[in-house]
Amino acid sequence: MTWMRWRPAIEHALYRPDGGFYRRPEGPAGHFRTSVHASARFAGAVARLLAGVDAALGSPARLDFVDVGAGRGELTVAVRDALPAGLRDRVALHAVELADRPAGLPGEIAWGPGLPGAVTGLLFANEWLDNVPLDLAERDEDGVLRYVEVAPDGAERPGGPLDPEDAAWADRWWPGERVELGAPRDAAWAAAVAALDRGLAVAVDYAHTRDTRPPYGTLTGFRDGRQTAPVPDGSCDLTAHVALDSAAVPGHPTLLTTQRTALHALGVSGARPPLALAGTDPAGYLRALGGAGEAAELTAPAGLGAFHWLVQAVRMPVPDDLAALPGWQTLPS
Repeated sequence: MTWMRWRPAIEHALYRPDGGFYRRPEGPAGHFRTSVHASARFAGAVARLLAGVDAALGSPARLDFVDVGAGRGELTVAVRDALPAGLRDRVALHAVELADRPAGLPGEIAWGPGLPGAVTGLLFANEWLDNVPLDLAERDEDGVLRYVEVAPDGAERPGGPLDPEDAAWADRWWPGERVELGAPRDAAWAAAVAALDRGLAVAVDYAHTRDTRPPYGTLTGFRDGRQTAPVPDGSCDLTAHVALDSAAVPGHPTLLTTQRTALHALGVSGARPPLALAGTDPAGYLRALGGAGEAAELTAPAGLGAFHWLVQAVRMPVPDDLAALPGWQTLPS
């Protein structure tokens, strides 16, 4: 039986060219439902945010939209379709994904595994960081953190003590018994923010902060729409919630908020339409009612609304829609 640490095991299970979970033709939508798949209102909110970024940047000649962890390009296409014609003509669309380019993706969308450089606009990463591979550690009987090693069938055993970098990260960010070592995710997000010349970077994920770390971690699997044991054999998604507070890059105006709060600020409301509309415009009432139901799903406090948004502004004013939200701060370098 081959044992390895969780980080290379996740990398192999999810991304290997010959059968990794995220290389499969069906893509993530074949196994779980994200905000992108739940309602077109999510893409509409992202399009509104992109328009706000454009205004805050002074309407540059070219405005970039970068979809990191693009799946099969669903969000990129939906945001393009939600933009008004005048803005759409200036937007350069980039989908960042390791999987091969999907058949039928519009030719105007750039596709590839690497981040573009000198981005001016909006970089949006929806449920990306939770799939960036990371190591796990557990405390032994003496309280020493040791890497967790895993076999292809999901069995675990203790490994060696932590490297100094991981030990320092755990000491600062995760004082628990079972630790999901987030330094690789911090580095991935720092690289994404560094790709911006001017613009806004947004990471959306299930997340926690230092005061609310789960003592035994969150690593789990998903297959065919169901939660399952995290087995690193390529048969299921492997995901763990994100320590977004540790990922935030110092020196930029930063907001950490919930999806519910962010989407409300971007005009997504689950309020029911007035009943009087049913008497004057029954079809319009039904459409509005359906839209309210979709909005309610996106913002449900116990569901998709509980996702966290990490928002960082790079050499630009904060867009008007988000500027009034509480909690903005600039983290010291």
